[in-house]
Amino acid sequence: MKEQSKRLGVEGIGSLMARLSIPAFVGMFVMGMYNIVDTIFVSYGVGSDGVAALSIAFPVQMILMAMAAMFGIGGASIISRSLGAGEQERANQIFHQVIWLVILSSIFIAIVTFIFIDPLITIFGAPAEIHTMTKDFLSLILLGAAFQTFAMAMNNIVRSEGNAKTAMLTMIISAVLNMILNPIFIMGLHMGVRGSALATVIAQAVGAVWLLIYFLSGKSTLSLNGFKFRLDGKLSLRIMAIGFPSFIMMSAGSVVTIAVNWMLQLFGGTLAIAVYGVANRIASFVIMPINGITQGMQPIVGFNYGSRQLDRVIRAVKLGMIVATILSLIAWGVVELFPSQLVRIFSDEPEMISEGTNALRLMLLAAPTIGFQIVCGGLYQALGQARISFVISLMRQIICLVPLLLILPQFFGLMGVWYAFPIADVIAFSVCFFILTKTWRHMFKNPDMV
Repeated sequence: MKEQSKRLGVEGIGSLMARLSIPAFVGMFVMGMYNIVDTIFVSYGVGSDGVAALSIAFPVQMILMAMAAMFGIGGASIISRSLGAGEQERANQIFHQVIWLVILSSIFIAIVTFIFIDPLITIFGAPAEIHTMTKDFLSLILLGAAFQTFAMAMNNIVRSEGNAKTAMLTMIISAVLNMILNPIFIMGLHMGVRGSALATVIAQAVGAVWLLIYFLSGKSTLSLNGFKFRLDGKLSLRIMAIGFPSFIMMSAGSVVTIAVNWMLQLFGGTLAIAVYGVANRIASFVIMPINGITQGMQPIVGFNYGSRQLDRVIRAVKLGMIVATILSLIAWGVVELFPSQLVRIFSDEPEMISEGTNALRLMLLAAPTIGFQIVCGGLYQALGQARISFVISLMRQIICLVPLLLILPQFFGLMGVWYAFPIADVIAFSVCFFILTKTWRHMFKNPDMV
């Protein structure tokens, strides 16, 4: 076993969390910046219609990310615990299965979406005036589906063996390249939203190649030796069972986006969809660093749970929750104090600024609860507690948010869309807290060694 993996069981929790979480935090921060910069260039290079087109196409991108997260996080959870238990061969088998699952699923999704692309865009809530623009963007994104899913899934695998720096560098390389190519393609070559899509595909391809070189270099604890061109049904199902909550959480994001876009089309029109596109990018930027903290915590939890060092697991979880909550409070303060300044980064249109300011403040009104929710879900995934993680993943977006999105606009119009987000956050936080207090002691008295 490489030294980077052994440290997970012996190094001090504080320094270990810093060593794993800071690179993940930086990587996710840079990825968040990419999403922000991408939207800025589309807004100024194409206009609010371009931002609306990106928002309409977002569900398909979320499905691709959801598949990558399911296989990557599910595989990473088992790999961390296998390395902690000294089962190197099993860790390699899981690694090989994840590669196959990622490749086959991304190709399948791309083909199906290409076949039904026009009706899908209509289902996603696209007004007629931006249908063609959305199709142009989405068609190019699908060409890079395999690169996107491979890079995202393998980043989780790299973190599972304790090598957060390589995962961070992958995200930075992709994000920086994307930010460089965006203005060249969108404004320099006047490609519009197609330029944004092409920049994304190229950046993701480079990230995927970078990770492949890492695994072939011998620096990884995991090995491609003995790689077989076949799927193991039992292993694949186990990977998917653990990673399924991540799939549900991100897929739920697609369902939420579709529901929001439909309600916005009914009660606000294309401008409202563009406003949501901007507000959602800012909200995602807030969440990404918290995801970085959770990603840094998960290998520690998984490895030490596998080696039965439960005191280290508890210390890692507590530290992760404290840091994530502090980040949530900081983000909430910035959004509530400077909402109009944040929206002005994306647009100089007065109506867009006015509507966006109001939407942003309301959407993130309960942001201080977000950190706890994310860490709680990540904890149960790292422990292999698929059922509990599944419930937590469903709670905010499917069980709470979608019904609120369908009901509240009937009484409050456009404002009802924005009200739905903080109400869902408060309900989801309450349920997470209840689940954690009920299962914590029992879970560590009866560890389910998977």
